[in-house]
Amino acid sequence: MKSFSIKEINEIVKGELVGNTDHLIEGPEQLDKANENQITFIGNRKFARQWPDSKACAAIVDSKIKLEPGVDRALIKVNNADLAMARLLEVFDPGPPEFDDDIHEGAFIHSTASIGKNCKIGAGCYVGKNVVLGDGVILYPNVTVLDDTKIGNGTIVWSGTVIRERTEIGQFCIFHSNVSIGADGFGYRPREDGTGLAKIPQIGNVVIGNAVEIGANSCVDRGKFSSTVLGDGCKIDNLVQIAHNCILGRSCIMAGNSGLAGSVTLGDGVIIGGSASIKDHTTIHSGAVVAAGSGVMNDVPAGKTVLGYPAGDSREVLKQWVALRKLAK
Repeated sequence: MKSFSIKEINEIVKGELVGNTDHLIEGPEQLDKANENQITFIGNRKFARQWPDSKACAAIVDSKIKLEPGVDRALIKVNNADLAMARLLEVFDPGPPEFDDDIHEGAFIHSTASIGKNCKIGAGCYVGKNVVLGDGVILYPNVTVLDDTKIGNGTIVWSGTVIRERTEIGQFCIFHSNVSIGADGFGYRPREDGTGLAKIPQIGNVVIGNAVEIGANSCVDRGKFSSTVLGDGCKIDNLVQIAHNCILGRSCIMAGNSGLAGSVTLGDGVIIGGSASIKDHTTIHSGAVVAAGSGVMNDVPAGKTVLGYPAGDSREVLKQWVALRKLAK
């Protein structure tokens, strides 16, 4: 078990140490669950009042929060408690599952596939025709990578993920369990003879940039004609739907249960809150924010925050809600 003194922890997070404790710190934990050998963190003033009742021997605290450590307790003041705790979590991370063999005998790898140096491929994986894996790619057990797909160096793919044919993936991406990349887009039209629905073929692919992370059970559908594109640094939560021919710029964030209909365009740094829905052929320009649960029906200007269903300027919508409450009284 790893353990560190409070001074060693302070060196890791590069903060200002206030107070002291003799306890060796064996890990981080939240305020109300920590024991005397654990460190916690306080990034918001509303949690500061819980500090006196916490059993934690130390806390990483946002420097703007006024707080006293107490007897045999310590505070480490930092500019950003969340980022400091992230550095600490890396130190205490027990590490991922280990492979006994770099390439398990139970994996199928097509003879035409190209496997880079130091790749790891688990049991039950399928690597199809003309697939290219860069150096250091990790496929955990039961991953499927279909024909003509390219995966860049250092990308990690967790169990159950299916990457369909002709997908292009950059370097150092992370796909969590049961992600679907490159499934058919949702396209149907009524048949002229009225006998049902005709399926529209989806012959495009998916192109994913570098350092993209996609959460468990999320779907990125292939383009109808060309490509569905996720730019460098995008972070996609669990249970997210990205439909055919969507284009995401760099460093976009989509929270859980949100969804983009077909041919939506997101600029750089767009944030989509949980359970938000975006209408097809809509553009949300760079730096815009869509609040959780909102329904976007029209284009959103750069830097704008929208809220509600249908979504509108957040300040105007909040004024409307206040007026409705007053009216109800």
